[in-house]
Amino acid sequence: MIKKVAILGSTGSIGLQTLEVIASQKDYFSVEVLTANQNAALLIQQAKMFHPNVVVIGDESQYPEVAEALQDDGIKVYAGNEAVAQVTEMESIDLVVMAVLGFDALKPVLAALKNKKPLALANKEALVVAGDLIMQAAAKNRVPVIPIDSEHSAVFQCLMGEFDNPVEKVVLTASGGPFLTRSRETFPDITPEEALHHPNWKMGAKTTVDSATLMNKGLEAIEAQWLFGLEVSQIEILIHPQSVIHSLVYFADGSVKALLSDTDMHIPIQFAMSYPQRLKNNFQRLDLAAMGSLSFEKPDIKKFRNLALAFEAMKKGGNIPCILNAANEIAVEAFLEKQLGFMQIPSLIEKCMETIPFVRHPVLEDYIQTDSLCRIKTKEFIKNS
Repeated sequence: MIKKVAILGSTGSIGLQTLEVIASQKDYFSVEVLTANQNAALLIQQAKMFHPNVVVIGDESQYPEVAEALQDDGIKVYAGNEAVAQVTEMESIDLVVMAVLGFDALKPVLAALKNKKPLALANKEALVVAGDLIMQAAAKNRVPVIPIDSEHSAVFQCLMGEFDNPVEKVVLTASGGPFLTRSRETFPDITPEEALHHPNWKMGAKTTVDSATLMNKGLEAIEAQWLFGLEVSQIEILIHPQSVIHSLVYFADGSVKALLSDTDMHIPIQFAMSYPQRLKNNFQRLDLAAMGSLSFEKPDIKKFRNLALAFEAMKKGGNIPCILNAANEIAVEAFLEKQLGFMQIPSLIEKCMETIPFVRHPVLEDYIQTDSLCRIKTKEFIKNS
């Protein structure tokens, strides 16, 4: 039976690679829905190639362009951020691939779960901000949340078949980004162009900068806490520059499971879509002999303060991870626009964590208000810096 897939965020890095997986596995998947925020031209191109039932353009001002381009293709066209969430109500959808970036994914994630749609999740921020609400919704509606991130996919796969076997700890590996061996004294001179040059992975701009600051790994730690029901003390980060081992799971008997693969996001994307099956493909195979050796080291949290801030947010809980995420999104945006220096990113995030009001037991409205307030305050801090 062919799965009908809704790709929310089809024009981003994960969305593009998801479509490549579907194109290579036409006997198993078809495209039912495509959504994009602003890239109308690419959305139109994708729609004409994959013939979905529905497309949604988040930017309502671009609706006429998309509607006119697709009027002869029999494709329904909608617009607006609310439509991105509402489209998950379609009975024909068998799987939602959540590739929307940032906080904007929260409402569509909750909507997909409410509508009992299996979720292949590539977005970190929704779980970071409101992991409690998401996992409660998944449990209430008995809907699987299958991670796409290579690290969480690895943990997910290592836990398959383990049932109630006690987990001692989970280790998420990090490449270390482009500045692993760079002297901390030169960090103030880092440019956006340098930060966007990742040694191993092909990702979007925001995620690539997060990898350079190690915030990416901090967000993944918070994500892992919710996905796998872990305590903060059960999560560790290990620098592994080769990015061959994606995560490790330590069990109570001293056994350790690890998942290895080539540095190709098509692999975890396909697994999340085909779970529990493993479909044959022609993706690059891992050649350990050619790799030669694998190395590991502990992260330097003095050099990469964002990682320490993320663990601090995870320990404090409440709406602090929401503040961390919002401040980071604005700070990275400002850095990419050369309004903020690389070393100012963690300082700005820490300032927001210290000044935005703390809510110990937030509900959805608290998360929305916290996110909005933090973005306003972060921009004010940047303007006055």
